[in-house]
Amino acid sequence: MQPVDVVRVLPAGDGSIERRQDVAAAEEPLEIRLNGAPFVVTMRTPGADRELAIGLLVSERIIASVDDIGTIRYCAGATDHGEDNVIDVTLVGRAVARADAALSGRRLVTTTAACGVCGRRSIEDLLQNIAPVSSGWSMTAAIAAALPERLRGAQTVFDETGGLHAAGLFDREGTLVASAEDVGRHNAVDKVVGGQLLADRWPLAEVALFVSGRTSFEIVQKAVVAGIPVVGAVSAPSSLAIDLAAATRSISTRASNASSSR
Repeated sequence: MQPVDVVRVLPAGDGSIERRQDVAAAEEPLEIRLNGAPFVVTMRTPGADRELAIGLLVSERIIASVDDIGTIRYCAGATDHGEDNVIDVTLVGRAVARADAALSGRRLVTTTAACGVCGRRSIEDLLQNIAPVSSGWSMTAAIAAALPERLRGAQTVFDETGGLHAAGLFDREGTLVASAEDVGRHNAVDKVVGGQLLADRWPLAEVALFVSGRTSFEIVQKAVVAGIPVVGAVSAPSSLAIDLAAATRSISTRASNASSSR
């Protein structure tokens, strides 16, 4: 499956209208199953589905390390959304019990590309068992200011469609470590975080997260669970994102990151 679809458009703006071919960002459902049981359906841009599934399970605190993962596979013969749109994650060890608890306490819903907390019953549910982020490093204002352009340079599918969000991980010198694109900014974060866990680079205490949209509560929540100490964005944060960032910093991080993006 491709991240773009070919479409026919009627562009206007110079006074003339002429039908022509263009490309649009693809959006398809992805059903994620846990040990064969349906867990959630999310709308996403196809590509990096394994990473997306793992990143989402990290943010749900079902997966804590690569050792919690048995297999990740597309479901051959699935008919609900098409076999390329159904992925099953086999969990092992303590993750099995965490998955069982999540399945019993979560409403099975379809999440949109803009939804990071759909299916959760309360804000308290999201905050449960979130530990403070402990890190002693910060990022200079000059490096932080350069991140939008550096992330923009990695948005190749956005160049084609103009319709995708992006998330990037950067080291303290501002070098791009990993990036992902998706119609949903939450999905882009899940993809980039999940890719790092699958590569066994975990937790993410030595990188900053930068996103192409606004910083919402859900973006900060995902960063906290992954252990990311610095979060930045092109647009402004919400009040709840600011409150969560302040509430989940350790004492050492508050002292060293007083002038950082988060």
